[in-house]
Amino acid sequence: MPFSLFLALKYLKPKRSFTSVVTLISVIGVVLGVAIIIIVRAVMTGFGDMWHEKILDFKPHITITPGGGGVIEKEEALCQRMEQVPGVIAASPGLEMRVLVEHRRHVVAPLIVGTDPQRAKRVMKLDRMAAGEFNVEGDSVVLGVDLAGELGVALGDDILVYSPMNLVTKDEVFFPERLKVTGIFDSGQRDFDSGFIITSIAVARDLMGMRSGVYSVHLKVQDPQNLAKFNKIVSDVRMLVPFYNVRTWQEVDSQLFNALAVEKNMMVILLMFITVVAIFCVTNTLIVLTVQKTDEIGLLKALGFSSRQVMMAFVLHGWIQCLIGTLLGIGAAYLILENLQGFVALLARLGVEVFPKDVYGLAQIPWRVVPREVVDVAVSVILFCTVASFLPAWRAARMDPVTALRKE
Repeated sequence: MPFSLFLALKYLKPKRSFTSVVTLISVIGVVLGVAIIIIVRAVMTGFGDMWHEKILDFKPHITITPGGGGVIEKEEALCQRMEQVPGVIAASPGLEMRVLVEHRRHVVAPLIVGTDPQRAKRVMKLDRMAAGEFNVEGDSVVLGVDLAGELGVALGDDILVYSPMNLVTKDEVFFPERLKVTGIFDSGQRDFDSGFIITSIAVARDLMGMRSGVYSVHLKVQDPQNLAKFNKIVSDVRMLVPFYNVRTWQEVDSQLFNALAVEKNMMVILLMFITVVAIFCVTNTLIVLTVQKTDEIGLLKALGFSSRQVMMAFVLHGWIQCLIGTLLGIGAAYLILENLQGFVALLARLGVEVFPKDVYGLAQIPWRVVPREVVDVAVSVILFCTVASFLPAWRAARMDPVTALRKE
């Protein structure tokens, strides 16, 4: 074993001294700093993943709309053409508009989505039904669980849907449509569960006073998160419909994903200061150690040990502290993440609502650890800690043996 490593391990051996207590506190500081950064990055990554999942399940991956406004006629033929594009697994016409919905004097203003009853299940992945089934045939309607709660609606109830055309037409009156609730879905995402109702194209046309046509055609693809394949599909679609607007799910929700990325980066930068403080604790520990070991350092140099060996001993001492703290921090982060929902449930039972759905829009705290991010955190902490150890180690290496022994 090299002498520098032997000396570093000797100094790390626990003793009933002030230095051992300070060393323990320094290691705990590194553990907390590393664990917090990994947990925050995992949760922020989980948020991004869940937003992707919810949006890609509920919303179309590609939306086709008329280039100059108006409506799309012969939508069935267009859907059949789009389904011939390699990679497109489903296409469905759509009519979307803001309406007023009333039930027992409770009024809300959700977005109604008119879709083809035969194609709807292939385009919208709503396999989590809180009640009933996903059926929009005839005068049926499916709505979110939060919207149903606001209206006080149960399965089988009737709701009145008022057309927005009453606000723009003076010579014509549009009577409300009475629709029957055949299903209540629970997507796990607040915006969708409270802001959308789904019905048939025929009902949506009646509300808008239309006899034919739709506002858009929605496409689902096989792997929307595989950018290379997805961009190829988008390119093929645009070639087939050059006079239409083609928008992707990234373009529609770009602000949301950009905000999540910026928030994640800012949180990591701010939390890095916790680790910086822990690294300074390690530096202070080494300073205290070099002061206490002044006579021993002088004796070692008098016996012929080089300044480089002495310096490396203290650098390794700080490096091992950071290595131990980093490994324990990674383990603590995984342990906390694996039991995260249990901690949240426990706090909820104690009356502390940590993650309310109506605020965050998600049913549970999502998380996903990216191995590369863990490696980045570990390497950064160990690197900074090693650099910070050089100052007290350099001071110890520069000690004059005569002066150090004379102090004793």
